[in-house]
Amino acid sequence: MKLLRYLGVALVAAHAAFASAQPAGGQPPLRLIVPFTPGTGIDLIARTVGPKLGERLGRAVVVDNRPGASGNIGTEAVVRAPGDGNTLLVSVNTLVMNRSLYPQMPFDPVRDLVPVSLTSWGQLLLVTPPSSGYKTAQDLVKAAQRSPGKLNYASPGVGTPHHLSMELFKQTARVYLTHIPYRGTAPAVTDLLGGQVDAMFLPIHVALPQIRAGKLVALGIGSDKRHPLLPTVPTLEEAHAGKVNVDMWYGIFAPPGTSPDLVSRLNRELRDILAAPDVRTAFQTQGMDPATSTPAEFKHLVEMDSRRWSQLITAQGIKGE
Repeated sequence: MKLLRYLGVALVAAHAAFASAQPAGGQPPLRLIVPFTPGTGIDLIARTVGPKLGERLGRAVVVDNRPGASGNIGTEAVVRAPGDGNTLLVSVNTLVMNRSLYPQMPFDPVRDLVPVSLTSWGQLLLVTPPSSGYKTAQDLVKAAQRSPGKLNYASPGVGTPHHLSMELFKQTARVYLTHIPYRGTAPAVTDLLGGQVDAMFLPIHVALPQIRAGKLVALGIGSDKRHPLLPTVPTLEEAHAGKVNVDMWYGIFAPPGTSPDLVSRLNRELRDILAAPDVRTAFQTQGMDPATSTPAEFKHLVEMDSRRWSQLITAQGIKGE
């Protein structure tokens, strides 16, 4: 009930903010809603793609960060927005995880949004502080097998990709580590660097500076292939820690009722934007790989990923906060 009240209050505020932003005459700005704080990978996508999309559409673009409730507040603002092309959602696969974590939400993030286009993929690294002594993912697995529950791992919160990726790793490797949820990535990384936490999954762009500085050890990447930024780091399967693919997709959605013609137009523009060399460079330096899709392909990916994470959440008995 607390989550529902929180969503309701935030939604009222969101509608008020949207109304006040519209000019007295002419076309209102295209609002890209990011359901997380500035500085995240999703925010980078919105602020890189947004200006270029505005140029192509001949209108102003505003990036609107609406964090809270694991991304549900910003998502609901788009679900409730008119399908008139004035509001879009820039999100990540947390969206489909939330569908199972918060079954009492007053909306369905998969059914109630219109997929426009995939924008990129991001990878997560399994890392540990040097003080742990672990050199490989297999070292961590063996230690966890010897002392079930003694080792712990951090996440930015319940239901985040970092959390569910480790739960998938635990399920696949058949080990048990104790979950320590934090309120955000920064405090979790601080304790990880200090050795108070044994392991964590982190996006490449967050982990890379610490790895290069020798402050974190990369045990493996949760993907089907190695990453060019860290070519010597094996996949978890190569490290004999199980086939664990926790690649994160990022993409853009429209409100329900958005016309197929408008979705197709946006998809074409985004395809061209994502092919631009400067956009590819901006993404890749943050550990994200630009990608595109048709609306139908993106819809299929979202539905398939929703089923995959739903099965894990149910099997592990994970509940949203």
